[in-house]
Amino acid sequence: MDVSLIIPAYNEEQYIGATLESVKRASRHAFGGKAAIETIVVDNASTDGTAAVAISYATKLVRESHRNVARARNAGASAATGDVLVFLDADTLVPERFFSRITEVMRDSQCLGGSPDIKHVSKRRWVRGYLALWRCVGRIAGMAQGAAQFCRRDAFASVGGYDERLFMGEDVDFYWRLRKFAKRRGSYLRFISDLQLRPSPRRFDQWPAWRILVWTNPLFMWLFRRRRSAWRGWYDDAVR
Repeated sequence: MDVSLIIPAYNEEQYIGATLESVKRASRHAFGGKAAIETIVVDNASTDGTAAVAISYATKLVRESHRNVARARNAGASAATGDVLVFLDADTLVPERFFSRITEVMRDSQCLGGSPDIKHVSKRRWVRGYLALWRCVGRIAGMAQGAAQFCRRDAFASVGGYDERLFMGEDVDFYWRLRKFAKRRGSYLRFISDLQLRPSPRRFDQWPAWRILVWTNPLFMWLFRRRRSAWRGWYDDAVR
């Protein structure tokens, strides 16, 4: 199967290089030494060298001027040619078996997509414990974070992609809609528990406690998910 990887990126010059290196290793591992993954970086109006780093790795670069991560994901999907779409955050390293496991589970035609395990590793012990709690809650509730999600192209089109009206929680919203669609078709989504991806902990290492507790609160996210002004740190003053 043909796989397209889509990476939305805003001012990720310091992190995206390491992410793309890990993608290259995982691609070679999955396809007999050949870097066979179509890798698309969506430069979401960056003001740093994100685009230059992406181009240096011979990826396909898509430019999206409207600052919205859902819109960036959709723009990447529109440019993709693969049968399977994989969405990855620009600051997230993937293990060597990442693409191998995705292609394995997607060989079952009844599997429409899924997500690997995501583990945030902060320098602060209380933050690690707090995020581990939410990780368990998310697994019980059937949520999957946008740090890494994958699905079939036709399923993505059928549910309408990511909701561009949302500035936060668009990943959970998409996964829930994808799960409902799979159930209606008698299909399923696969959570890959034997893979752990680790996003950069930079926000959780630098933010004060009140900000972490507020911005990760599901009620706050639901109430303000359509207000860009509520999410400075993702859309304006991105933490380095």
